[in-house]
Amino acid sequence: MRAVVYNGPHDVSVEEVPDATIEQPTDVLVKVTATNICGSDLHMYEGRTDIATGSVFGHENLGTVVEVGSGVQKVQVGDRVVLPFNVACGFCKNCERGWSSFCLTMQPNPATAGAAYGYADMGPYRGGQAELLRVPFGDYNALRLGEDSVEKENDYTMLSDVFPTGWHGAELAGVQPGDTVVIYGAGPVGLMAALSSSLKGAARIFVVDRQADRLRLAESIGAIAVDDSKVDPVQTVLDATLGLGADRGIEAVGYQAHDDQGNEHPNLVLNRLIASVRFTGGIGVVGVYLPEDPGASDELAKKGQIALDYGTFFFKGQHMGTGQAPVKRYNRQLRDLIAAGKAEPSFIVSHNLSLDEAPDAYKHFDAREDGWTKVVLNP
Repeated sequence: MRAVVYNGPHDVSVEEVPDATIEQPTDVLVKVTATNICGSDLHMYEGRTDIATGSVFGHENLGTVVEVGSGVQKVQVGDRVVLPFNVACGFCKNCERGWSSFCLTMQPNPATAGAAYGYADMGPYRGGQAELLRVPFGDYNALRLGEDSVEKENDYTMLSDVFPTGWHGAELAGVQPGDTVVIYGAGPVGLMAALSSSLKGAARIFVVDRQADRLRLAESIGAIAVDDSKVDPVQTVLDATLGLGADRGIEAVGYQAHDDQGNEHPNLVLNRLIASVRFTGGIGVVGVYLPEDPGASDELAKKGQIALDYGTFFFKGQHMGTGQAPVKRYNRQLRDLIAAGKAEPSFIVSHNLSLDEAPDAYKHFDAREDGWTKVVLNP
């Protein structure tokens, strides 16, 4: 089968690799029809992780079931399904508690938790930027879609990661009806956090970024765009809230945050959130941070440590939730919102491209070129 293969920093290609197959009785095999390029893929693409060369990328996947193992009871050949980026068992302690993002079964390293398709340090599972994808524990991991799954494919494919992750950010922050929310980062996850906050009834949503195309998308769903290359985002939020700050804040940038001069500051967004969220407010962190980052700009960050304004955080009585989204906790209800026409996350999609166009798409997306907001590959 053909797949997007990592060759080294800033170098991916479409190659022939061995076909994905059924390996366990509980597996299902999916013919991939939509697979997204994620901002998290760029950490690996840029060489900022220890992903092995030859790895197949792709953790945001949707397609049609073409084969099922003998132990599969619910999912059937021909079903249209979307797959959480979390590869989870459904029966370990964390999965039973709703934390499929920290599954204890599927991660072969006993010192850690959580597995994913095609991602560094998250197990041996090949990604879905390919023609076929093996899905372990298919009855648990595959979410079946309705008759509108082809028509709304660009919407449903967002259920694999970015829509539930944005929702998770709003959940961690504690967004409630009437809240004022500030979101740092207007990439796909930040925009989904804005959509999620709106669906949860937030009264005002500020979205901070400096990419004009992303800020326009934020405005298209009623958010207030804040260009941090032109204004101080913290002061802007304070000025709009009688100096009190937003009720909730969501971090959707991660450890490669940059200032408007292009300098990397992994603590920049977290400290801006602490400053721009009110006393006793909530902060949800869904941008990616790593235990180690050898390519970081300072010695602390190389060890995964960040100079956090903890004194202010404590003084303000804020709370913070972090971690990768347990997609299974949210994807069914979000699917039903899409089916009912209450949510259209595909507004972020800028390109539908063939698998062969993936290497060029990675270059454009990594460069944050205008108009490249979300790429869906259709193998």
